[in-house]
Formats: sequence, structure tokens, C-alpha cells
Amino acid sequence: MRQERIDASQMELLEKVVSIKRVTKVVKGGRNFKFTALVVVGDGNGHVGAGLGKATEIPEAIRKGKEDAMKKMITVSLDNNSSVIHDVIGKFGSASVLLKNAPDGTGVIAGGPARAVIEMAGIKNIRTKSLGSNNKQNVVLATIEGLKGTKAPEDVARLRGKSIEEIMG
Repeated sequence: MRQERIDASQMELLEKVVSIKRVTKVVKGGRNFKFTALVVVGDGNGHVGAGLGKATEIPEAIRKGKEDAMKKMITVSLDNNSSVIHDVIGKFGSASVLLKNAPDGTGVIAGGPARAVIEMAGIKNIRTKSLGSNNKQNVVLATIEGLKGTKAPEDVARLRGKSIEEIMG
């Protein structure tokens, strides 16, 4: 996997708010309300990131989540029909997400949190299954871990010191 630093400031990024939670803290004078926003950003062309923002107001929490997501962007290698290169399972906490390669015309078969990450990454054909926990934050982060775990044939060939033809069979 390529580990280059992505400069998100020069990209045209799309954002999607996956969840907004209201968090309450009971103090001596009453209750304090804060909001937590889980935001996924991507350019629809192989770059995606997820972030968490916390603030006393919803728009501020979303802004902070977007900034956090831009800092954590990753590059996803796609095959010719805009799908993942190979099947992979991403794990985060007790959430696991199975990402399966799909032929052209399949479309995006994914649940809510995983769908947000996949659409922002620009993947057009994929089958996914969320296993274990269905906590939105963990499912999003498990999907990102799975996408991080995909390896392009060029990278595998370089690591093994072989040609791409030998790797692909």
C-alpha cells in the first residue's frame, strides 16, 4: 500500500455526515449538551478519510469532523471496473466489514455507514457485509481499515521482487 501524504487542501472534497450524537453531562448547575459528528470526506477518485468532531453546536462539530477526516485521508487502489482489487476484511474494535470485489454493473451493495465510505472513495462496484458490531463509528473505521489493507498488484510485485505478470498468473 502506498503511504504518501495526501494534501487535502488542493482537492475538491465531498463530505457526508454519517451520524450526529447528542452527549449529555450532568453537572451541579444542570445538564451540559455537546454534539459529536462522524464525518466521511472523499474526492470520489480513490481518496477517503473519516473524522470525529465534538462541539457545543452541530455545525461546529461537523466542521471539526471534516477537518479531522482531511488529516486522516488514505489512498485506495481500484481495479478497471471501479472495484477493490481483491477481497479483504477490515476490522476495528468488534466491528468487521467484508469487502468483496464485484464485476461491472453490480453497483454498491453496502449498509449505511460502510456505504458512505465507499461512495466517498469513488468505488462503483462492490459487495460488502458488516459482521460483528453495528456501531456506526466502528463500522466506518473498519471499512477504512479494509480499504487500507488492499494492495495493488504493482506494490506486491515490487515487494516480492517479481514482475506483475508473475503475480497475476
